[in-house]
Amino acid sequence: MGLFVIADLHLSTNADTNKPMEVFGRRWSGYTEKIIKNWKAVVSDDDWVIIPGDISWALTVEEAESDLKLIDSLPGKKLLGKGNHDYWWTTAKKLHDFFDGNGITTVDILYNNAYDCGDFIVAGTRGWYNDGSLKMPPGTNYEKLVNRENERLRISLTAAKHLSDETGKPIIAFFHFPPVRGTFICGKFIDTLKEFGVTRCFYGHIHGDYNTPQTAEFEGISFSLISADFLDFHPLPVFY
Repeated sequence: MGLFVIADLHLSTNADTNKPMEVFGRRWSGYTEKIIKNWKAVVSDDDWVIIPGDISWALTVEEAESDLKLIDSLPGKKLLGKGNHDYWWTTAKKLHDFFDGNGITTVDILYNNAYDCGDFIVAGTRGWYNDGSLKMPPGTNYEKLVNRENERLRISLTAAKHLSDETGKPIIAFFHFPPVRGTFICGKFIDTLKEFGVTRCFYGHIHGDYNTPQTAEFEGISFSLISADFLDFHPLPVFY
């Protein structure tokens, strides 16, 4: 039983959505087919795959059905986190009802909870990133957004700690937005990760910066970029 990670699939298989990613550069050419081929080459049905955000361009969960069913059809058990472009995301109950009602059996959500995934306990939240590109409405309270996401992180890590105490397995954390990137540092997220003893963290959201080191360390925590285009659409194995 292995663990793989890949963020920012940006699927657009519904004809009504029609927002492919090829316009963002040659690397994205045929990206859906690349994801499918590379995924099937390394992931087995017993493995876990964590996808922390920007999963589908759909605007509603109904519109996301074909994208979610594509993910469901691939090998492994998948955990989805919420990204800033996941407009289709709704309440946990509605998502679970949609999965159940549409025969989606290998997909669940990483949201205010934690999972025992092979050698690791998995926790996470979306996070927030004030990089000037998010086009937040005037008057948006950044501190309020961070506090809300930090509370969700604490809920997830509290559940993770319980599982870690039971199993002795280490906790790894997933964000959509980077908690640390260049000069940006979200101190509240860092403090919470340290409080719960997390030393490994994975994030997505960043695109097109292919020459940057994949992993950087900050205050004893390693932060690894796992956006699909950065990984050249290969799910990344995570080892103990």
